[in-house]
Amino acid sequence: MNFKQLETFVWVATLGSFRKAAKKLYTSQPAVSSRIIALEESLGVELFTRHAGKFELTTKGVELLPYAQKMLVMADNFKAKACEAESLSGILRLGVSETIVHTWLSDFLQQVHKNFPHVDIELTVDVTANMRNELINRSLDLAFLMGPISEFSIQNINLCSYPLVWVCSHELDLPQGVVPISKILSKTVMTYARNTRPFSEVQALTKEEDVDIARLFPSTSLAACKRMALDGLGVGMLPWELVAEEIESGQLREIESTWQASDLVFTASYPREPFNPLAEKIAELAAMVSHVYKDR
Repeated sequence: MNFKQLETFVWVATLGSFRKAAKKLYTSQPAVSSRIIALEESLGVELFTRHAGKFELTTKGVELLPYAQKMLVMADNFKAKACEAESLSGILRLGVSETIVHTWLSDFLQQVHKNFPHVDIELTVDVTANMRNELINRSLDLAFLMGPISEFSIQNINLCSYPLVWVCSHELDLPQGVVPISKILSKTVMTYARNTRPFSEVQALTKEEDVDIARLFPSTSLAACKRMALDGLGVGMLPWELVAEEIESGQLREIESTWQASDLVFTASYPREPFNPLAEKIAELAAMVSHVYKDR
């Protein structure tokens, strides 16, 4: 007998459905059935009677259900106690997209030091594809990335979204007003790395528009892309927050176009198991900090 089996028993009995219990527990219906069978075998009793495609609690199942429920409540209390900020300590392996580095990361780290004084952050800046793999293989405890991650083993908490804009030097030869996307694509385009959604969108666009792009310059460094745009080497497709000061100061020109990329949507993502109260609490703090930053 183990905790997962007890938890599954309670949810099947509460929801009255193996399918609904599977959805609630982020697993498959066969896995739920397997856990119930294993629990019954370990206890040596039947918990459910099954006939004509339906099932109901046995007399023994009704008798045992309150005990299982109490055990789940105790487990939740145990987790809550473990999650108290003053008791959390250790190292959190955090992965961060560069867009976050240029926006609210410093504010977030200050809040971590204030609220979790015994926690140290081990920071990695990387692209989403790499961080997704590292979360799944447990090389990272938490990541702020372009999400959500569609993987049942990963929990996602919404953070923020940022629009992407076209920018260039005022010296670059592009017409005023709304610029046809074909004109923009005739220049060198600097943007996110190859294994990212923004790059894929631009690459797909060139095929749809059937245009010969002068050069598509993907980079893992958004700072480098901005620098090249400032130097007049081409057009940057970058987050507005990253180039807002340069646009306002007149160093860069924001280009209106007939096509805009999708907004960047970020999540704080972490493995559901093993349970890590530190990752959960700091993900919640990140959500708060990111929303405060956007509301400024």
